[in-house]
Amino acid sequence: MVKIKTSEEIELMRESALVVSKTLGMLASEIKPGVNALYLDKLAEDYIREQGAEPGFLGMYDFPNTLNMSPNAQVVHGIPNKEPLKEGDILSVDCGALKNGYYGDHAYTFPIGEIDPETEKLLRVTKESLYIGIREFKIGNRVGDVGYAIQNYCEGHGYGVVRELVGHGLGKKLHEAPEMPNYGKRGRGKKFLEGMVVAIEPMINGGTRRIKQLKDGWTILTADGKPSAHFEHNVAIVNGKPELLSTFQYIYEALGVDSDEENEFRQSKLVL
Repeated sequence: MVKIKTSEEIELMRESALVVSKTLGMLASEIKPGVNALYLDKLAEDYIREQGAEPGFLGMYDFPNTLNMSPNAQVVHGIPNKEPLKEGDILSVDCGALKNGYYGDHAYTFPIGEIDPETEKLLRVTKESLYIGIREFKIGNRVGDVGYAIQNYCEGHGYGVVRELVGHGLGKKLHEAPEMPNYGKRGRGKKFLEGMVVAIEPMINGGTRRIKQLKDGWTILTADGKPSAHFEHNVAIVNGKPELLSTFQYIYEALGVDSDEENEFRQSKLVL
């Protein structure tokens, strides 16, 4: 059952989402060749706690860390380790935080130094598909409209859209109804209502859509070993339209990137 949020609850969720946004922004300055994921994971745990929040993933379903960190051909749910990042890698960082009883949960895929043009295109198209999907999250539409928009765009570029892993509702639980697949048919699925809050998160593979799982019970990889990208935002329906609760602007500020990609999804100015 979908749990509709009041305007007060949405503002509390914005606080939770911004803890994650700020954490990803802090990490953006630290993610570079030679650094290992365990080091980044400890930085994130400490930072989240300093913000008066708790790591949302640590211990959930027995997950052992604060961050899901998935390099290269890993799609999601990678467990941080001591292997140093290398020039040309990519790293998906998925982070969650619990504050005021509500979860924030979003992700960004970082290039490590200079990456090859094909992988750079995969990251660009996946992030573009995120906003294409968000645009469809509005009154009058349904779950299938978001999934169709993402699938159509990414498959149009020859990429594989993962089926087994999907976005989700968000609130007092990390995973609430409805499920938000990155594929679908227009006009199908749960109807969107004022006050719904979801995590939209394209997981897009550079080759086949098929995946496999490591024996650790967590790490998901592409079946063909090609890279995968993952971008995620938390979005509410406010005044019938999609309103971003999360932001990548802290990442862009750390990296010196100028972007207006989020402007159309903000009904009030974000103060960094």
